[in-house]
Amino acid sequence: MLRLTELKLPLDHPPEALRAAILQRLALQDDELLGVGIFKRSFDARKKHAMLLIYALDIEVKNEAALLKQFRHDRHLMPAPDTTYRFVGQASQPLASRPIVVGFGPCGIFAALILAQMGFKPIVLERGRAVRERTQDTWGLWRKHTLNPESNVQFGEGGAGTFSDGKLYSQIKDPKHYGRKVIAEFVKAGAPKEIVYVSKPHIGTFRLVGVVETMRREIESLGGEIRFGQRVTDVLIDDGRVRGVTLANGETLHSDHVILALGHSARDTFEMLHARGVYMEAKPFSIGFRIEHPQSLIDQARLGPNAGNPLLGAADYKLVHHAKNGRSVYSFCMCPGGTVVAAASEPNRVVTNGMSQYSRNERNANAGIVVGITPADYPGGPLAGIALQRKLESHAFELGGGNYEAPGQLVGDFLAGTPSTQLGTVEPSYRPGVRLTDLASCLPDFAIEAIREALPAFDQQIKGFAMNDAVLTGVETRTSSPLRMTRGEDYQSLNVKGLYPAGEGAGYAGGILSAGVDGIRVAEAVARQILNLAE
Repeated sequence: MLRLTELKLPLDHPPEALRAAILQRLALQDDELLGVGIFKRSFDARKKHAMLLIYALDIEVKNEAALLKQFRHDRHLMPAPDTTYRFVGQASQPLASRPIVVGFGPCGIFAALILAQMGFKPIVLERGRAVRERTQDTWGLWRKHTLNPESNVQFGEGGAGTFSDGKLYSQIKDPKHYGRKVIAEFVKAGAPKEIVYVSKPHIGTFRLVGVVETMRREIESLGGEIRFGQRVTDVLIDDGRVRGVTLANGETLHSDHVILALGHSARDTFEMLHARGVYMEAKPFSIGFRIEHPQSLIDQARLGPNAGNPLLGAADYKLVHHAKNGRSVYSFCMCPGGTVVAAASEPNRVVTNGMSQYSRNERNANAGIVVGITPADYPGGPLAGIALQRKLESHAFELGGGNYEAPGQLVGDFLAGTPSTQLGTVEPSYRPGVRLTDLASCLPDFAIEAIREALPAFDQQIKGFAMNDAVLTGVETRTSSPLRMTRGEDYQSLNVKGLYPAGEGAGYAGGILSAGVDGIRVAEAVARQILNLAE
């Protein structure tokens, strides 16, 4: 199999043009090209009136060696790398101590799945509820202003990624192609097949629900056990080694291998682990607002006359501005054709996030506009970032009226420093609702100053971005974990053997794909430890 990259064709090319372009590019006869598979398809939007699709293809030819020799100086033709996933080992006998996975978001799902596929029959402990019950609880906040602290956007089967855009792309280094394994498992569980090759794959919330359920059933069919409504309240540590966990119901489960796939919002669990002496440290994260524009404005600015083309879908963006006060402002978790959602997990606090369905056909585009902060901004140890998040979220709750409505402001008023009193042409999508006010008190002064400078700068890149009627909704505080549970090269905690911090909550991932990849890495580390294998 050969990999042919950078093959460019017009956006509206007919299907047969792809094969013809390969034959022409490599000077092949039709019978010499035995097979074609799309590895990746992206697009070049720099010339909006002549947009191109860019293909990376896996091709099979009659005489591979001769073709490679003929094109030996062509960097766009090479042997296709082997992306096949191979397990590090298999359990040879039942374990006296089954591995435990705490958390069933993307990281926990893939850690449990890989362990189950290797025969280790993990026990999964998830504090929230199964995904369909959890969806009902989430709608309870959005529609009835009722928060369930144990089952919400942050907690429950599928993790925070279930109520997001379902993005499956990342900039992590992935030399072992674990990302392909993640995507392949999603497709096997019912995700759209095109996520294998499109440049920015996503699944969307409603489709993720069914995918997650199917993956749960596979884990169970392989001997894994998933327990919902099981909050871990303590870890058993003896002489620097984990021996198990205690649950809120008083039950104790013994295990020599515990994966902590907590997610970034398990604040009470972080506090418990810190009290038990598990090594952790504060890390940078970001804070800001959600911004909403008409999706049509973003489509026109990014795609020009190709706006609405089904191959391109709803347009997205990625923006960065380095402010004069030394702060970086950037767009985060951009959701084309989506909604701003209530993402609180603690009573009397307001948190925003973004979500899209697979169709991405809602009227608004939204993204976080956030400012990077570091532990120097919140001194006080590993838990200081959590304290800051809680302070900002509590204030947002008060500004929103104390009923889980969120404070909001029109961009024009925000830039002018005046409170908003009436909406314009952009209707905010956040439910339970938005209360217009002045957002200046929602964030530290340096963050407000930086965002006010960034919005007009972003308008230079996307005309209309700083439109007066665009809506800001506060606050966005859960961009990533505010701490890191530092681990060694063997993926174990620095000071507790057998404890494996993993995924976004531990500070080692940021999004569904990277969390899934980290789950695979940690599951392999556990298997090696159990089987006494070298890497």
